[in-house]
Amino acid sequence: MKTLARRLPGVSAAALAGLTLTLFTSSVAHAVPLTPHQMPFPCGETWTGSTRSSHSPSVRSIDWNRSADEGDTVVASAAGIVTKADATGTRGYGHHVVIDHQNGESSVYGHLQAVTVALGQYVDQGAVIGTVGNTGNSRGAHLHFEERSAKSVIAASFAGVPYVYGDLTSYNCVDVPIAADFTGDAIAEVAVFRRGKRSSFVVNDPAGARVLLFGKATDEPVVGDWDGDGAVNLGLWRQKRRKFLLQTPAGVTKVKYGVATDRAIAGDWDGNGTDQVGVHRASAGAFHQRLDDGTTATVLLGDADDLPVTGDWDGDGVTDLGVFDKTSATFTLRRVDAGGQVLISQLPLGAPGDLPVAGDWDGDGVTDIGVWTPATATFTQARVDFSAAPVASRSQVTTVRFGLPRG
Repeated sequence: MKTLARRLPGVSAAALAGLTLTLFTSSVAHAVPLTPHQMPFPCGETWTGSTRSSHSPSVRSIDWNRSADEGDTVVASAAGIVTKADATGTRGYGHHVVIDHQNGESSVYGHLQAVTVALGQYVDQGAVIGTVGNTGNSRGAHLHFEERSAKSVIAASFAGVPYVYGDLTSYNCVDVPIAADFTGDAIAEVAVFRRGKRSSFVVNDPAGARVLLFGKATDEPVVGDWDGDGAVNLGLWRQKRRKFLLQTPAGVTKVKYGVATDRAIAGDWDGNGTDQVGVHRASAGAFHQRLDDGTTATVLLGDADDLPVTGDWDGDGVTDLGVFDKTSATFTLRRVDAGGQVLISQLPLGAPGDLPVAGDWDGDGVTDIGVWTPATATFTQARVDFSAAPVASRSQVTTVRFGLPRG
């Protein structure tokens, strides 16, 4: 500071301090984001972004609009943890969501009509978080969006390209990993649900990748044997409507269940050979299993930021529950023995930021665990051994590259 003052004669220390602060703030505001943001709208939609000199809290904020946009879907621009899910605000941002991307950066989604995520919940890139509204300090329906570094609003980039205000089409078209026995050989194949204007399930069939069109970019994938014929069927969870769409050869069955902040799950909860739907409620750390008669069984397991997994961990024909902690890359698997005793096992796999999958990789009737690394589109599969119950172990780790890398 003294050296710089000598080079600037006549400049007071106070003024110099102010100049230093301004330069620092400006450099942060114009930083290139580390987070690989995409537009906060479903794949293929075109929106117009604008700003103004008096835009609060920063001219670098974006107001997004398109024709008749009130109630349109808003999705996460990047994966992260929800640190604000305000569904009651009447001032400022109104109803709004803040997502921490766990690298010193965050994103803000303001003036929402509805909020469909819960505080502390992990959300994946492209996942529905709310709808466009006109709440708080707003003069007409629009989405107020910010990319932040620390507490500073920075110039937005999408797909690594600095945004120039005006029209832009969303390429928030990410893959979502899944696994199931799609070929009927008792061995699970890896697959992805590819978000798009026409979404699809893409299966890594040994005979060649299969593309099965079903769903919208805002749906969440879920698979199961809905009709008990031994074959895996496709399914979707339509979050805003709280509705499952279950595809079978006889047609699509619709089941309304859960609340908008839930995550979809499926499994054979009673061992009758037919899979049923369910939800994981992050706000309560609870699984809700819908039985065939419409009643619900509730099991507490995990924290708000855990991701649900289901599988038959002990091969008894009944689907068990589990969660994956993305921060520690650890599975917590719950099963019930023949005597009714609950057994909990924890198994590390993958790295922080990976997404969990589960499938029977070797056809032995026991569901194994796996993860998918978004940056490389790589599945890592591990066999699970419960023969030394209650302690579980994993072995024979293999990798398969499938899907489109994110970045």
